[in-house]
Amino acid sequence: MIVDAGIQPWLFEVEPYEGESLSHYLGRFKRRNHLTPGGLGNMAGIGAVIARWEKFHLTPYPTKTQFEALGRVLGIFPERLWGMLPPHGEGMQCEPIRLCGACYGENPCHRIEWQYKSVWKCDRHKLKLLAKCPHCEAKFKVPALWEDGCCHRCRLPLNGMMR
Repeated sequence: MIVDAGIQPWLFEVEPYEGESLSHYLGRFKRRNHLTPGGLGNMAGIGAVIARWEKFHLTPYPTKTQFEALGRVLGIFPERLWGMLPPHGEGMQCEPIRLCGACYGENPCHRIEWQYKSVWKCDRHKLKLLAKCPHCEAKFKVPALWEDGCCHRCRLPLNGMMR
């Protein structure tokens, strides 16, 4: 028997980084609060779309209602969530996941701009964006799964991946 006492879960807040991708932010929030994509989606009342968004599958595009509901659970304004997506008209590639190791060393997050179709190098560091580990050549996992800040196969730190 399940009893609903009307008790709301208490969640730890996670502040988004400037320029952070939605995938990376959702992964950090879920880990901090020990949630699954489905659990977070259920709490927000938006279902299983979280798992798709973590993989940059944005078709259909998130709605205002979905982001308002998600923002209430995350404790941030929906405008912050919109800022974690590509601007209207900017093409995005879901794969491969790309990275600038120098940027990651300065601010340990996946930047949404790295997935834009129009971007192939870092504007700040003039480095080509990496699509795989330069040591073992493993493709990067989706940013929602970047837990330890290193390659999932050989453990090379992401901030040490500069070519």
